[in-house]
Amino acid sequence: MMRIGLFLLTNLAVLVVAGLILSILGVGSYRSAGGLNLGNLMVICLVFGMVGSMISLFMSKWMAIKSTGTVLIDPNAPRDQAEAWLLQEVAQLSQRAGIQMPEVGIFPSYQSNAFATGWNKNDALVSVSSGLLQRMNKDELRAVLAHEIGHVANGDMVTLALIQGVVNAFVMFFARIVGDFIDRNVFGREEGQAPGLAFFAITIVLDIVFGILASAIVMWFSRYREYRADEAGARLAGKQAMINALLRLQAESEMPDQMPSEMKAFAIAEGKQEGFSLAALFQTHPTIEQRVAALQQLNVQ
Repeated sequence: MMRIGLFLLTNLAVLVVAGLILSILGVGSYRSAGGLNLGNLMVICLVFGMVGSMISLFMSKWMAIKSTGTVLIDPNAPRDQAEAWLLQEVAQLSQRAGIQMPEVGIFPSYQSNAFATGWNKNDALVSVSSGLLQRMNKDELRAVLAHEIGHVANGDMVTLALIQGVVNAFVMFFARIVGDFIDRNVFGREEGQAPGLAFFAITIVLDIVFGILASAIVMWFSRYREYRADEAGARLAGKQAMINALLRLQAESEMPDQMPSEMKAFAIAEGKQEGFSLAALFQTHPTIEQRVAALQQLNVQ
């Protein structure tokens, strides 16, 4: 469950760069004598927004490996029985889920955790923490792997990228509308006059602010897809095993976590969450209690 935060962080950086390029080079194409050409602006923002999201998607596996310190397991030469067992289980689960075998890795973290990422279901990565290998039993560990395989088989990263691309487009669109309004009415730019540095600075700030606010939409999808991945895990590895794995994660929720904060949305466990607050809108995962309750309603053995 560790896969979205890094994607969002990368996307935000790409969005700011794309927005800057759009503001500098795209002025003539979406401005006319009467002001902004909203039709052209929307098309340009959609193109830039989707490009930024796709770049984030294609970089996701490489950045996940680098940021977590994941060490890939050589499928032809596992170093010990644990690595051989991981390869075997991932291969079996992948075959049952109808996807090609992902790369498998281990990252250093005392807390039990795991993540899957990749630009498509047949070129993915599944990685588990060293703590998870040490403390979970095989049934629980198999359920965690099945959950991550479920993310891959469901195409969650691709769907996320498409949603993020549309969100990016609207962020850039409204940032330029508001930026143009402020530039004309606050900084006194006259009709027909080319925008100056104030417009560029305003739109960059608005790209960041609107991008953060709009991420609540992406976080809603993240929470929704966790239920789907839990269901996939229950079908592939057994409902009780999936429930037991989640309860084990809950028991360990206050352990020290070495996972980078920007990767938590990509992981099976995000950490302890209590009550509802505005911050809940930006949480990548439902609570363990909500997830266990949803699993208990499933008609799965």
